[in-house]
Amino acid sequence: MVGKYDIEFIEADAPITDPVTKFGGQPVWLERPEWPLSKELGRQMQFVCQIALDPDIFGVSPGRMAYLFITGESEDEWVDGTYDPDSGENAVIVQPGGTNDAVTVAEREGPSLYTFVDGSGWEGTVPCEYSVNLQPGEDPEYEDERVEWSEAEFDAYERSLDGNKVAGTPGFIQADEFPEAGPWRLLLQHDSMTVPFHVNFGDAGIGYAYISEDGRSGTFLWQCY
Repeated sequence: MVGKYDIEFIEADAPITDPVTKFGGQPVWLERPEWPLSKELGRQMQFVCQIALDPDIFGVSPGRMAYLFITGESEDEWVDGTYDPDSGENAVIVQPGGTNDAVTVAEREGPSLYTFVDGSGWEGTVPCEYSVNLQPGEDPEYEDERVEWSEAEFDAYERSLDGNKVAGTPGFIQADEFPEAGPWRLLLQHDSMTVPFHVNFGDAGIGYAYISEDGRSGTFLWQCY
């Protein structure tokens, strides 16, 4: 079995300024700010979340916090390729001691998560921030050979990997997709249909962030139906 934490989102009533796992708001940097820039647009990506690298799950490593960014969208501006870990349109920044290859600028603040007021369109976006309640659990080990499984076995395995979680085993909705250079561990699984804020992962997409085994770098991709 593989250790994980299931995520419960709790709306924050004040900015979260501690170095803890959270979604939205502004990053709490452990070192100098390293805000990545969109390759196509040249502007700051959108801050999605920061994930504390619990040594009980990820082992002892230099990194203590991973920050996830993705190029945001607006009513009149949208960038393709945010699903691709090599597109320059998403980034995972690790501090301290990270080998962060994304183009960065020393900005402490920038664009972050938002929700929509019902029926109001882009003019009704509202900034948001969430703390988390992390419930420890376990996922089954990744199974590469599933050809001879029955439909019931396959469905049970896929259901067991559903949900928003820190660490664990990824539950892919398309072909299994791991970073090419490894080994890597799942850092975050993020289901766009079951989170209380807006992220664009295509049609009912799920995002997968990974952390390297040495805890110094991360990468991100998403899949959709």
